[in-house]
Amino acid sequence: MTHYRLDAHRLMCPMPVIRTQDRVAELNPGDTLEVLCTDPGALNDIPAWCRINGHEVIETKETKHEVSITVRVGEPT
Repeated sequence: MTHYRLDAHRLMCPMPVIRTQDRVAELNPGDTLEVLCTDPGALNDIPAWCRINGHEVIETKETKHEVSITVRVGEPT
């Protein structure tokens, strides 16, 4: 298992989800991806995408200027 980071700062919906989807497609099951972004909508969008696609959100954080969502990559469907 390897941990990766994705910089999605200054991207608005739906781009954080699209970039997350593209990056997860390159990773292995069990890997984790921390998505850093400024779009607060990602707090809803990325977890919804994970539920649909079999991935797990293991942590979310929100500060005044940044959102962080950590995803564990699931098995391919």
